Amino acid sequence: MSSSAPPLVLVPGLMCDAELWAHQCRHLSDIADCQVADTSREDSMEGFARAILAAAPPRFALAGLSMGGLIAHAVMAMAPERVLKLALVGTNARADTPAQTGRRRELVALAENGCFAEIMPLLMPALVHPGRLHDDLLVSEVATMAMRVGAAAFLRQTRAIIGRPDRRAALPGYRVPTLLICGREDVITPLDLHEEMADAIPGSELAIIEDCGHLSTLEQPQAVTTLLRRWLQYA
Repeated sequence: MSSSAPPLVLVPGLMCDAELWAHQCRHLSDIADCQVADTSREDSMEGFARAILAAAPPRFALAGLSMGGLIAHAVMAMAPERVLKLALVGTNARADTPAQTGRRRELVALAENGCFAEIMPLLMPALVHPGRLHDDLLVSEVATMAMRVGAAAFLRQTRAIIGRPDRRAALPGYRVPTLLICGREDVITPLDLHEEMADAIPGSELAIIEDCGHLSTLEQPQAVTTLLRRWLQYA
């Protein structure tokens, strides 16, 4: 690892853990000190942000996928001076809509009634590209992560997602090199939501990964790693 490279804090999404960023940690280790945040213990975006800031070095690069991106927005709201660079992957800056909250509460009811294992099969078609639904290794990897995270953490994470504020008004104030990454076929956070952020964040770059759904770091790991390497080295 280069002594001049910044630490890189990677923030997982809902029902995800360090495995979400495994390829990036392995293949960026020569230029970054990669640290994966624990997103299992808090129940608000502010709580997650405080925990990340308490564990992180004084200044660091920050990347978050999906819920991890929502947490990254909270870090930017709380301590923007500590963030050297920002990467937002498969995420958005909006608050939950009533329809989204309603669907989340249906999943919460499943978890509270002892049916947590039923949640991931329901979500999988939205999480990955349709062409990868029969990729047994990928599907198993995503499902296994969810079971490791567990029902209690899922409930805390979902409360945080439902309760998050709209961050769009803050985006023009982001003053760090910012990379946005979107899978072309992401149906959870589609391209228009990334374009909205890119239009609002000064000097930001939007990269689209073809043949890719929501979980880009697992579906197209090399493409994401290549983009993050360029962002770390040259942004």
